[in-house]
Amino acid sequence: MTEAAAPVIRLNASDNVLIALADLPGGLHVAGLDVPLPGPVPRGHKLAAAAIAGGDRVIRYGQIIGVATEAIPEGAHVHSHNLGMGAHDPDYAFATDLRPLPQVQPAQFMGYAREDGRVGTRNYLGVLTSVNCSGSVARFIAEAAEREDWAGDIDGVVPIVHGTGCGMSGENEGYQTLYRTLQGYARNPNFGGILLVGLGCEVMQVPDLVGQGRMRSDGNFRYMTIQGTGGTRKTVERGVAMLREMAEVAGRARRTSAPASELTIGLQCGGSDGYSGITANPALGFASDLLVAQGGTTILSETPEIYGAEHLLTRRAVSREVGEKLVERIRWWEEYTARNGGEMDNNPSPGNKKGGLTTILEKSLGAVAKGGTAPLAGVYKFGEEITTPGFVYMDSPGYDPCSVTGQIASGANLVCFTTGRGSVSGYKPVPCIKLATNDEMYARMADDMDINCGDIVSQGVSIEDKGHAILDLILRVASGETTKSEELGFGGAEFVPWQIGAVM
Repeated sequence: MTEAAAPVIRLNASDNVLIALADLPGGLHVAGLDVPLPGPVPRGHKLAAAAIAGGDRVIRYGQIIGVATEAIPEGAHVHSHNLGMGAHDPDYAFATDLRPLPQVQPAQFMGYAREDGRVGTRNYLGVLTSVNCSGSVARFIAEAAEREDWAGDIDGVVPIVHGTGCGMSGENEGYQTLYRTLQGYARNPNFGGILLVGLGCEVMQVPDLVGQGRMRSDGNFRYMTIQGTGGTRKTVERGVAMLREMAEVAGRARRTSAPASELTIGLQCGGSDGYSGITANPALGFASDLLVAQGGTTILSETPEIYGAEHLLTRRAVSREVGEKLVERIRWWEEYTARNGGEMDNNPSPGNKKGGLTTILEKSLGAVAKGGTAPLAGVYKFGEEITTPGFVYMDSPGYDPCSVTGQIASGANLVCFTTGRGSVSGYKPVPCIKLATNDEMYARMADDMDINCGDIVSQGVSIEDKGHAILDLILRVASGETTKSEELGFGGAEFVPWQIGAVM
């Protein structure tokens, strides 16, 4: 083949792999390599920058992503056929890498001020269920209410249904996790009112949810059970009447100016690829730093997808205590996956691997970039109320709908979601901004994507400029501009509480 400078990138001077920025055919001469490529390398995948001996560490982002399971010739494709995870023994170096935040101008958005002091970006009514057995009735109520003229005074009625609430212990970790999740949704500032509907005989009892703490400080809250109300038809009729009353209160809310410090953003990635850690994730990370500098809050999650990169977070912890809380969660996950017959490296999906990611260490290093460089101010359990502003961590599975469910329960009023393969979803009552990692997917799925970050590679747009563009869109969406997922109607099926423990 004719010699040419092939499109590749080295992300760190110490890396011994390059990243292909286009599909590279075998035989191509790549600038910086002494030999032509021995075989093809797909876009987003890795190739050896020099010969790598079997057992040697493979380095990307200046960090270990695994070890070579066999000798890898210079220029060869580096992937799951010759790269394994290897030992995982990080140096946590607690609170040794605290960096200053960027200088910013104060920003505002137009939101709904709530009685508890928080600010919503949307104004929905929710029909919350204590158990799967009341799920269909909750949908019937929401559907009937949406047909009413008064429903136009609010953003809509959201049925919040799920697959658990019974057939479980009433005391263990799983019960407490579900309890926090339901309580957190009831209090999310994007709801102007909540109707709680149970069956009546379930483990997650409605009186327990109501009696252990006031579910909403504004009092715009009602509850009932299907058995106590007299069956499906009577429950639907009563539910619509209750929502009508709550809509009169919620409908009086008006958007007013609020500082950006009132924003709490869930940081998510799904359907990641080899570009995620190069484009969208670091750009979102820069936007996260900008928001934290405003006094706002950003939430990183998905514990199986920071595994192998958690040391980058513990070094940014504001104290050893905060860093050790994160390590405790990592240890919990190692035990949790082991007792369920899994392992932490099971996480990369077939789509992740097709997009160029190999080990969980590699995936995690790219995923952590969503959190920027701000100090880690706090670590929380799934669905636990966030009480510390700044950049924080909330423990969750890597399964996106479940992870976002926890972030919303913890108080997120907006979600930013990066994707390389093209995840489609939405998370009522919270708007979700989708960020594409590459040009090709953005063009193919433009109806689902809000921002293209692929131009960071294709056109040389800086991470900083893209981060500012992301923050600008965050402020506009928080003020009422609709996202692509909202326009498509997503959000009715993505409430997925984390189900921990035996189903009995």
